[in-house]
Amino acid sequence: MEPQVTGNQNNNFSISEDLIIPQAPPGFKSGFIGIIGRPNVGKSTLMNQLVGQKIAITSPVAQTTRNRLRGILTTPEAQLIFVDTPGIHKPHHQLGEVLVQNAKIAIESVDVVLFVVDGTTPCGTGDRYIADLLTRDVTDNPEANPTKVILGLNKIDQQPSDSEVVDNSYMHLAELHKWQTVKFSAKTNAGLEQLQELLIDQLDTGPLYYPPDLVTDQPERFIMGELIREQILLLTREEVPHSVAIAIDQVEETPTITRVLATIHVERDSQKGILIGKAGAMLKAIGSSAREQIQKLIAGKVYLELFVKVQPKWRQSRVHLAELGYRVEE
Repeated sequence: MEPQVTGNQNNNFSISEDLIIPQAPPGFKSGFIGIIGRPNVGKSTLMNQLVGQKIAITSPVAQTTRNRLRGILTTPEAQLIFVDTPGIHKPHHQLGEVLVQNAKIAIESVDVVLFVVDGTTPCGTGDRYIADLLTRDVTDNPEANPTKVILGLNKIDQQPSDSEVVDNSYMHLAELHKWQTVKFSAKTNAGLEQLQELLIDQLDTGPLYYPPDLVTDQPERFIMGELIREQILLLTREEVPHSVAIAIDQVEETPTITRVLATIHVERDSQKGILIGKAGAMLKAIGSSAREQIQKLIAGKVYLELFVKVQPKWRQSRVHLAELGYRVEE
């Protein structure tokens, strides 16, 4: 059974025990759509654009997404629940193995897979590896009902003038597996209407799983933590790449302000020094930028206090991963 979540005037993230979801009209379609692809192909940007609100963090750094994050788009004729997944890549530590395993689980638990590729570069070994994952169940079990797949070429606004070679490499992959294709730009919105129509066509008739005004089923605290982590990725880039995890320790709401206390976990003392910066300048910059994003999220004034804690090799420890919210999903 899906979690029951409702919205309020300030945000769309409040949980309710006695939620009543309206009945869907006749012919209404609904379903879960997994957004799959290599790291940094624009999956999170795409989901944000489709649902019309920022719920997934984006960054030039690869492998930004860590959790399976659901975004919800409800139109008069359909409800599309998007599952944004970590980029599928060769894992180098326990955290990476958990992330890739969760992405693979998402492939098996959705109604439609939107396989997003970078339309500025030809099809590569990483794309073919994902294509093999998407077709493995059918190969191993010919009687299995295969998941519907749409191949989406993103970043068409950045395509070179001689894009025919790039396009043909993906069209060959799509023809090989009998997939439909669509070209779009998550950055400029070009082609997104066509993509939305194609996705709705692939869904079966079904109920409303969530209230029509909801855009995600993730709790507000989770989104706050992700917005803080996004600013760390943007401001420190490769200096503190992926050894950062955020724990929201306390959220106190008053009629005039929301106070948020959060701890940034890193693996080494040197990373702690980078995050704090000279005379605390970097931590102040991270806090200021993150506070602005959180204020947009909750539509209210925010006081944000950040702490930095060294947790050696937390990415290699199943215990620490679980404590920080990273575990293989069911």
